[in-house]
Amino acid sequence: MVAVTQDTSEDTLVTLTMGLEPSACASVMAALALSRELYAGKKLPTGEDVLAHAIGMTSIVASIGVDVDTRTASLLFASADMLADPRDMLSEKFGAPVADLVIGLHRLKGLRLASLNEETSAAEMKEQTEVLRKMLLAMAEDVRVVMMRLASRTQTLRYLTEFKDPALAPEREAHAREGLELYAPLANRLGVWQLKWELEDLSFRFLEPATYKRIAKMLDERRLERENFIENAVALLRRELAAQGIQAEVYGRPKHIYSIWNKMRGKDLSFSEVYDVRAVRIIVDEVKDCYTALSLVHQQWQPIAKEFDDYIANPKGNFYRSLHTAVLAQDGRALEVQIRTHEMHQHAELGVAAHWRYKEAGSSAKAEGEYEDKIAWLRQLLSWRDEITDSAEWVAEFKRASLDDTIYVMTPQGKVIDLAQGATPVDFAYRLHTDLGHRCRGARVDGQLVPLNTPLANGQSVEIIAAKSGAPSRDWLSPTQGYLATHRARQKVRQWFSAQEEAELLTQGRALVTRELQREGQTQINIEELAQKLGLKSSNELYIEAARGEVGSRALHQALHSDEAEAQAAQPEIQTKRSKAGGGEVLILGVDKLLTQLGRCCKPVPPDDIAGFVTRGRGVSIHRKECANFRNMVKRNPERRIEATWGDGRVEGVYAVDLKVEASDRQGLLRDISEVLSREKVNVTAVSTLSQQGGANMSFTVELPGLDKLKRILTLLHEVPGVISVRRGQ
Repeated sequence: MVAVTQDTSEDTLVTLTMGLEPSACASVMAALALSRELYAGKKLPTGEDVLAHAIGMTSIVASIGVDVDTRTASLLFASADMLADPRDMLSEKFGAPVADLVIGLHRLKGLRLASLNEETSAAEMKEQTEVLRKMLLAMAEDVRVVMMRLASRTQTLRYLTEFKDPALAPEREAHAREGLELYAPLANRLGVWQLKWELEDLSFRFLEPATYKRIAKMLDERRLERENFIENAVALLRRELAAQGIQAEVYGRPKHIYSIWNKMRGKDLSFSEVYDVRAVRIIVDEVKDCYTALSLVHQQWQPIAKEFDDYIANPKGNFYRSLHTAVLAQDGRALEVQIRTHEMHQHAELGVAAHWRYKEAGSSAKAEGEYEDKIAWLRQLLSWRDEITDSAEWVAEFKRASLDDTIYVMTPQGKVIDLAQGATPVDFAYRLHTDLGHRCRGARVDGQLVPLNTPLANGQSVEIIAAKSGAPSRDWLSPTQGYLATHRARQKVRQWFSAQEEAELLTQGRALVTRELQREGQTQINIEELAQKLGLKSSNELYIEAARGEVGSRALHQALHSDEAEAQAAQPEIQTKRSKAGGGEVLILGVDKLLTQLGRCCKPVPPDDIAGFVTRGRGVSIHRKECANFRNMVKRNPERRIEATWGDGRVEGVYAVDLKVEASDRQGLLRDISEVLSREKVNVTAVSTLSQQGGANMSFTVELPGLDKLKRILTLLHEVPGVISVRRGQ
């Protein structure tokens, strides 16, 4: 493991093109030439030379056998920042696939873990890391972009290991933390163990230097002893396998310090008890040879109970297959043995990168079919539906999520936020904090001001412009205007308006109650006790009921002057009584001499189908049964509904009725309507008109003797030129 610091011409070209056909090398050579020109004298934030990083990164992807397009794009990884029109230029010179890879990698440029602070819990940090991994995969339409990103981070860590400038300590720690928490798990999910182990060891070296050195020292102290043991074990296994006619590669497996430490920590083991400190790998041609080799290993050494795993019969979630066993050697210490076929080994070391080798091999139809099966598996892997992770509650939520219906955007501080597809900056603001959503007045997406109903896309950076204080707009709740796409944000806006309406009712009710108390000369009374006398839970409920007209002056008067215990009202005999209402008679079910009044909201007229509602202090209010206000009141207090009907006798007097007229605005419209009403001897008590965009909305309150007269008026008004519709009000 050596960090690439300079271009070594021929040696570099050999490294970058290894395994490629001669015809494919031209693209890599051309990309190297352009890179030298573009990157000359330029440095990365870590201080690493850009050209050296490009060569090191490409060497890594070449070592895992990716195709020529990926190698070419790796050399050009920073060109998107240096070319005026990178997509067109790169497409013309190297082809559209290379341009897509470079642009795809450039989109991931700003992905960083959010900074830790004292208030960040371990669960929150873990959740943020998981969302960032998902975002990275969601943004990368081609999985090779993720491979390039892994190679780039590996090269950065190699460089930081080589150049130990004290000024880079914060940068080293940040990159190491991302390597361990973000990129190594990604490499694991994509099955690229070659990068996974290196990312883990390099990151662990920076994050836990004392522990790293301690384990490295313990490994080094017994290096000669361990090497002699492994050499003898390898020779023994080769002889036994050859005797059985099995062609096999047998060699000692590399030691990974982070893996050793993880097992020591996870299983509470001492260094000498870790099985894979001494390890051997056997690679054979066929699956049946794997099990034969396993039998030979168990014949030579005693198997350790519960340390056998058959990942051939039961592959891991990322399609890893191998036999793992641990045995006790003659010296009483453990030896780990891994057994697999060449194809399994290729996949285990290279993961998804191995798929391009299968594809480029172009051998048999069977191989093609196997390749397509693996690609189908890869698509499933990228959806992360089969990922087995920790059992925290947030994991369950992310398991249910699909990359297809979730987008990932970032705050200016780099925190990743997951939102539903189609979410807007307003949704984003409410996702961060309810108060920020209320105060949201504008948004910058990737540095550009955008309308608040702009749908967001994966990878975008969103900055909310907020007022110091403010409130949401009712327009945000309009589905046609597209300001809100998430249920959470819509609920927050509705809750705000509900709270405002309640606050207005409290203010109005407090003023009404205060006025009544002043008139009664009892301003010092305990409002909570007064509310309880009226059967209400609190003073706030009293104020709201007073504002709604449910508690009137009469009810307040009775409660204020009642010093004795609450009287037990005798149950009246249920009978039909006549009560005057609006100049006519209403038959109600109740007691005699019951005060009644017509509802001002719906203004019933004989012979409307009516019902009554028992108010507090104002008798019975009479409403049309279809009245929305009446239905809402009954829904809240069904026991206060009472049957009512118009009397059988001659109906006298007039009734107030609201008329709503919609018309095309023109000169003389109001005059013509007034003439109709005057001609019919209809008294008009209120008029309201609103003209806008060539239309007119007019409201009239008139006095009519009954429905027959109302129907005639509606018909006559509809015949007035320009009138579009005439209807009765609520």
